Formats: sequence, structure tokens, C-alpha cells
Amino acid sequence: MTSIKPGTRALGIAESTAEHTNKCVIGGAVVRRDRVTDGFAFSSATVGGVDATSAMQTIITELCRPDIQYVLLSGVAPAWFNLIDIFSLAHAAECPVIAVSYEQSTGLESALRKHFEGNALERRLTQYEKLPDREQLTIAADSSENNRNDDNTLFFRAVNIDVSTAKTVIRAYTPVGGRPEPVRVARLAARGARQWS
Repeated sequence: MTSIKPGTRALGIAESTAEHTNKCVIGGAVVRRDRVTDGFAFSSATVGGVDATSAMQTIITELCRPDIQYVLLSGVAPAWFNLIDIFSLAHAAECPVIAVSYEQSTGLESALRKHFEGNALERRLTQYEKLPDREQLTIAADSSENNRNDDNTLFFRAVNIDVSTAKTVIRAYTPVGGRPEPVRVARLAARGARQWS
């Protein structure tokens, strides 16, 4: 079984998009397993575009952090179907990538077919079909009196890591609330950067 030490770092990446805008802010947060945050980077991507992967690669490059052991993403289709090539991202990061989501889904194909056509549709379908299978994980809720949450179920796709180890990683970075801490912090950072800009 994989043991993840308190100082093991993961990069969380999430986006924040305002209504009626064609750009989103993508935030990256380096968070240790013990919940200490020690790095941020930002980029932007086009809403409905195809540049989310390169924007995330920019974050990885700008951080220049060889101590990052895992990348945790908030989903695979941020900014209105700006699909992420998680294989390319894993290559750029030189570590496993785990994309997490929080709702049951029958998949994106019907939504892609509804909103896109021609080359835009084909490009997205090709990217979507390359994704690894979606796995499910239930994380027990905190048993303290102050936490009234039931168990949290989330879903994930992972590359360069086996399913069992990916589950261990997600659990290690999800102390409470059902969201991995690096992703939660990255989303807050992206939202703050978007509101500031």
C-alpha cells in the first residue's frame, strides 16, 4: 500500500469563469498532504476553446516544482468543454494526473454533439474518447460533531498511476468536505484572481 508523507506535494488545478466572458482564470495551487500551501500560479483559457491543456502546462512550467508528486484536476472539461488532454499534462508534469468530478454522469458525448459540429465536434470527441475510464470512490465523512455531511462520492480519471494508488492519493488529500484540498485551494485562488482582474 502506498504511504503518502505529510510533506508530499500535489498541484491542484481548477478554473473560475464569470458569466458573459470569453476567458476563464485557471489557478494552480501547490498543497502538501498536511494542508500547507506553498505555491500558486495562474493562466487563462478560452471559454469554449481548445487551449485549457496548454494553459495548464504553462502553470506547470511557471511553477518549476520538481517536488510535485501528483497533479489533481477539477474535471476534464473546464470553461465550457475546453477538454483537457490529461496524457499531455502528465507528460509535462512528469507525474501522475488525476481528474476528479463530483456528480454521476452518462458522459459528455451527447452534450458535445448538442453544442458543437464539424471540426470543433470531431476534435472534442477524439479528445474525449482518449480519456481513461471513469472510476468511483466514496470517502467517509468526518465523524466529528461539527460535520453533518454524509459520505462523499466522487469520480476520477487517472493516468500514470493505477486505480488503487489513485484512490489512496485522493483520500490522502481529502481530509474533509469531499474535495481534494489542492483542487479546493486552486478553485478559491482562481476565483480570487478572476474577481481581482
